Amino acid sequence: MARPFAEMVRVRNVSDHGAILIGVRSKVKTGEVLDVQHGTARAQFRIVWISLSGEAGIQALAFERPILGIGLPKVFEMVGTG
Repeated sequence: MARPFAEMVRVRNVSDHGAILIGVRSKVKTGEVLDVQHGTARAQFRIVWISLSGEAGIQALAFERPILGIGLPKVFEMVGTG
């Protein structure tokens, strides 16, 4: 059974449509949908790939408004059920 979790991660290669999460320690799977929060803004992203080094590529779901972008801090909170 999946359990909710929250984890602070760093990001790189940020765009309106996705990013690379760095330092992922939670057990997440490709295809899983995560809530990503920056301040009070929150949007859902799908994990499209995961590396053995603790990085994960995420892509914004089509119906979500952009919350990532240039000029934002490079630390975000991800919330999921892994």
